[in-house]
Amino acid sequence: MTNSASQSPSKVARRWTVIASGLLLLALALVVIYTAPNAFLSPVALVVVAAIGLAALLLQVRFRRDLPIHSPLWLNTLGILCAMVSLFADYLRMTRRALDLVAFAAVVCFGISGSLILHALRRRVQTPQSTRTE
Repeated sequence: MTNSASQSPSKVARRWTVIASGLLLLALALVVIYTAPNAFLSPVALVVVAAIGLAALLLQVRFRRDLPIHSPLWLNTLGILCAMVSLFADYLRMTRRALDLVAFAAVVCFGISGSLILHALRRRVQTPQSTRTE
């Protein structure tokens, strides 16, 4: 009886991870399905896809309680700020070059944040394996 009680939180965490992954895949599928092919040349589309990818990583870290990995808050805040500016570029009367630059900055922020998380995950996974083999 203690075995099923100890495995229960693990199964619940795994269930939420699968649900969150499914929702993110659904969001990405909706973006791809309902977007015209020419729209993917838009910098805003790149920001949306990069934000969905970063959200997937952040949710993975959030639902796995055994990972003491944190994403840099300032980098994510800067990325979100750049993404918001690029979304409201028409209202802000930005030039096309400025829109491209701000959208690229958002994608770079999300990419750096995501690669820092992935690097920390890889380092964390490699550390226990190397101690077991020695």
